[in-house]
Parts: sequence; structure tokens; C-alpha cells
Amino acid sequence: MPEDTGKIERIGAILVDPARPLPERFRALFTLRNLGGPAALACIGRCFADDSALLKHECAYCLGQMQDEGAISMLVDVLEDVNQEPIVRHEAGEALGAIGSPQILNILKKYEHDPITEIAETCQLAIQRIEWLQSEQRAQEEGQISDNPFKSVDPAPPSLPGSLEELQESLLDEDVPLFDRYRAMFALRNRNDEPAVRVLAQGLQCKSALFRHEVAYVLGQMQHGACIPQLLETLAKLEESPMVRHECAEALGSIAQEGCLDQLRGYLGDRERVVRESCVVALDMGEHEASGEFQYCDGLVRAESSTAQQPSSL
Repeated sequence: MPEDTGKIERIGAILVDPARPLPERFRALFTLRNLGGPAALACIGRCFADDSALLKHECAYCLGQMQDEGAISMLVDVLEDVNQEPIVRHEAGEALGAIGSPQILNILKKYEHDPITEIAETCQLAIQRIEWLQSEQRAQEEGQISDNPFKSVDPAPPSLPGSLEELQESLLDEDVPLFDRYRAMFALRNRNDEPAVRVLAQGLQCKSALFRHEVAYVLGQMQHGACIPQLLETLAKLEESPMVRHECAEALGSIAQEGCLDQLRGYLGDRERVVRESCVVALDMGEHEASGEFQYCDGLVRAESSTAQQPSSL
């Protein structure tokens, strides 16, 4: 089916409009992600000139989830732009790994020892994911690793099945290679039960900020209340990396229990912009979850409503 570029451009106009409320721009972004195609990629790409690191980070995330090689050049530009915030550059590197094309290995290898640890670790993981995709190991593991119930494109495949105790040991052992710890993380996530949530929440105490941020992300996917105390504790640490605190805020919004939302409102004046904005978006997500509304990605409806409200030309 050919793209309806007119509709996509109307949604894109919401995304790039800094006068629009941030939650509305997020909904437009996720609508574009779901629609896909060159016009949607172009609309998302225009957002990398925005002044919101959170929005740019989420744009990079969506491009990775779309797995469209048409996004590679813009993601490389973001990764290589030292004027972009580290949280944005990191997400561009992760998105390149999600797309998984061997052609960008040389670019990723340029940054695997970046002075910013989170960018270096991200690129190392992306390299290892792409190499795994091309390896005999992948063929050997086909059919043995667990399915992802959340359908996300992850920075590493889940590890082979193991006991909860074995996965916990791999997850929390700082001497295990980061890629293997990520694999344990996603194997635990795919179990999608309370014991796995409780093990994963322990990962919020590990050394790597990148690792802690990914733990918070998967806890948000699982939407289980057992990890609320650990997420709140981490969000409350002002000395914690904003990358981690922002992901904790979004996870709490996904869990969407009323106590979570009340706590998030207390961070709307946080000193870190990325945390403030994450709380705004998380509250919108939480209110959506609590409302029982079916559609979060309603950018098309909003775009058409906005068009309908414009006065006709004389």
C-alpha cells in the first residue's frame, strides 16, 4: 500500500512543533514509528534539531525499532555529532545495533572506546549484536532461546534457558562480559513473572549506568508492581545518572499504579530536564493505562482533528 504522505506530514508537523505539549509529540512519534516508510523516517529525522534531549533520544529509539536501513545515515550523523547530548548519541548507537546491518560495523568500532562510557558500552553491545546475528552461534541457538512477549528489538538476544538462580548469577556478576549480562537480563524479562522482576530489580545496584538504565527499561516493559520500591528509590537519588533516573520515571509511568503517578508528580520540578520531561510523558502514559483507552499512538487522530479545526481559506 502506498504511503499517504499527506497524513504522515500532518503527524510529523505535530512531532516537530515545540509549541505542542510533549506528550502529544510523543504520541505523534510512536504513530509515525507504527506507520513506517520513507516519509515517516524523514519526519522523525527532522526532530534531531530539537532542544529536548528526551525527545531526540526517543526518536533514535523509534528508528531502531523500525529496523529500516533508510535511517542509518541519520543515526550515524547523530552518533558522530559531539554536540548532541550523550543520551541521544548512545540511543543512536543502540538503534544502529537494532537495525543490525553489517555495513555499519566500522562506524560503531570508531566509538567502542569513546571517552563517554555509556556511548562506548552501547557501541560494544551493538557490535556484538550484529556479529551474533551473522554467527554460527545464532543458528545453533535458533529455537532454543525464549520468545520476547513484548516484541521489542533488544540490544542483545536472550541467553539460553537456565534456572532463575543461574540467570541471576550472570546478571549480577560484574566480571561477566556486559553482552552476556544483557542476555541474562532479557532471558529474565521474557520469563515475565514476579521472581524474575525481583531479580532484575537488584540490577539497579550494579556499577554500569548503561546497565542500570536497561534494567529500568525492562522493568517498565514488565509492568509489575513488585519493583516499584526499587524504581522509586533510584529515581530519588539525585546523584544517579539522569539516563537511569529518566528510565525509572518512564517505567513507573508504564506500571501506572496510582501511588507511582503521585510520586512522579513530585519530580515535575526536578533539576534535570530529561527527568522532568520523562515525568511529564510518564504521567501521560500512566493516565492512558489507567483510563483503559485502547490507542496510545493516536497521532493520526490528533493530526486530523487539528486539521479540521483550522479555519478554511477565504
